Amino acid sequence: MSENLTLFNLFGGVFILLYGIKLAGDGLQGWAGERIKTALETMTKNRFASLFTGVVITFLLQSSSATTVTMVSLIDSGLISFSQTLGVILGADIGTTITVQLISFKIYDLALLICGVGLALMFITKDQQRKHLGQAILGFGLIFLAIKVMLEAMSPLKDSALFQEILKASGSYPLTGILFSALLTALIHSSAATIGIAITLSMSGLIGIDAAIPIVLGANIGTCATALMASFRSSVDAKRAATANVLFKVIGTLLILPFLGPFADLVRLTAAETARQIANAHTIFNIALALLLLPFTGVFARLIEKWFPEKEAASDEFKPKYLNPAMLKTPALALAQATREALRMAEIVQDMLKMSLPALMECNLELIEKVENMDDRVDLLDRGIRFYLTQLGKEQLGHEGANHQMEILAAISNLESIGDVVDKNLMELARKKARKCVHFSAEGHKDIVDLHARVMENLELAMSAFTTRDRDIAERVLRNKARIRDLEREYYRRHIERLESGLSESFETSSIHLDVLTNLKRINTHLTSILYPLLDNKPSQ
Repeated sequence: MSENLTLFNLFGGVFILLYGIKLAGDGLQGWAGERIKTALETMTKNRFASLFTGVVITFLLQSSSATTVTMVSLIDSGLISFSQTLGVILGADIGTTITVQLISFKIYDLALLICGVGLALMFITKDQQRKHLGQAILGFGLIFLAIKVMLEAMSPLKDSALFQEILKASGSYPLTGILFSALLTALIHSSAATIGIAITLSMSGLIGIDAAIPIVLGANIGTCATALMASFRSSVDAKRAATANVLFKVIGTLLILPFLGPFADLVRLTAAETARQIANAHTIFNIALALLLLPFTGVFARLIEKWFPEKEAASDEFKPKYLNPAMLKTPALALAQATREALRMAEIVQDMLKMSLPALMECNLELIEKVENMDDRVDLLDRGIRFYLTQLGKEQLGHEGANHQMEILAAISNLESIGDVVDKNLMELARKKARKCVHFSAEGHKDIVDLHARVMENLELAMSAFTTRDRDIAERVLRNKARIRDLEREYYRRHIERLESGLSESFETSSIHLDVLTNLKRINTHLTSILYPLLDNKPSQ
């Protein structure tokens, strides 16, 4: 009965540990919000910037596996390149050592107090970011509570001969310990949890640093399993990133394997308690591995690219490119994905509007049909982005994220409307003009070209304001709205004057000419509507 109770408490402690890590990660993600996106934007060709990014993101996500899966998803979506991720992957292993360091401190007696502080923040404050911070604190409180539960559960195991033999094998046969730890980590998807268990064993006096180091090495390798599985149906670059992750961990383990004894002696010098030694071993190993391999990331990138060469696309089917469902777990990144897809949609609309002018002027039926077919792509992206964004709950997003979501929805709605105006109105007018075989007067032609150019310029400004969320550029677009409206009226008046003067070309194209001017003004109205949510939303202080 007592053995069953011990196992029950032990498994319960592991469950609380895993749940605490997840809760802390979710809370930190919500609290960080746009900070995750900002951290990703720091990734440049500078290897150390990438390394630091990996450290930051892993601490916020509370999982090196989650960071690597995120990198795989971002590569698959085209937001970053494969070579950019190598420094991040090395930094991710350092980031996870922060949680392990926290676990190694004997503050589990304060676990309930920490949980209480987290719950108080979650339920007392109305501020969404503080609620997320409270959730993170509660998660860490549960981590410390799990250590206390497992510590008490493991006390009877000191008298178990079988358990002692298993632990002895880990120290005497390091490869056995590495393999066992790797399998355990692959199953529970958390190297921090595996090392947390090892720390708890050491606190109970069940293992020393010699037996713990293979567990640390195995946990590092086992955490690669999640990213490998995530890459199976992904792009070639995503497979490359997952392979690089495994390669780094295996190389690090093979390099240190012959020196486990000296490494254990070095770690003993860093702290008196075994729990602290285990955490320090984890930290020293990952920092040393990152510093050793970081200068050679370019070499690794070229080597892995040879292993996984680019393949030709199997299908030309058009579909959303950046809406990765895996990113929905991290709202800031999901919004970045949706923004990228919206910009892709804007590029198609911009091409449609640009091509509409020669289609109108040259009576080119082939070009008219091409523009009309492009609107199907706009409609497809509109539906895809809208569905993707609706999967993000308001509580998940927070105030700033919800505002950004509304800005994206406003943008795609108005871009879709612009596509419809070009397709159903301007191209219909182009077909009508082609059937009648008529031409605009020289003055009328010049007026349409000028108004079209101004609307095109305003479209570029509007998308620049949307991308950068720059209120100054947005206000400039709104000022241009009045100018384009006045210009449309002026060109309307001039056309009437040409009619009154008896110009034959003006009579033949009168209705088409005026409808073109009206529809260009309508397009400009939709452009300004894209930016109203941005201007209505007050910038965060």
